[in-house]
Amino acid sequence: MAPVAELQQLTEIEDRSWWDEALCATGGAGLAALFFSEELQDIAAAKRICAECPVMVTCLEGALDRREPWGVWGGQLFLNGRILASKRRRGRPPKVARIEDELPEIPIPEHLRSA
Repeated sequence: MAPVAELQQLTEIEDRSWWDEALCATGGAGLAALFFSEELQDIAAAKRICAECPVMVTCLEGALDRREPWGVWGGQLFLNGRILASKRRRGRPPKVARIEDELPEIPIPEHLRSA
């Protein structure tokens, strides 16, 4: 099956009724910049929003199923369809870690850890 046809079939089957409850959907397009930013402060802010979201696990499950190419989904940072364990600023790492560069640690639910 062609990739476009697979994507269309997946989106037709996927239940998106939970999207209305997602905290990231309440801010309109303005929040999208946080969830798809390269800046650590923005990623941290997006993860904090996810941590309070009532549909965080459902969002993460969907992102894993869809192999989201990048962004913050369900409290986790994705790149190339996989969850990134950590992220740092561009360039040489500082000798002393900056507190503003620390991302919130949001645990991955047990049933999704092997995905």
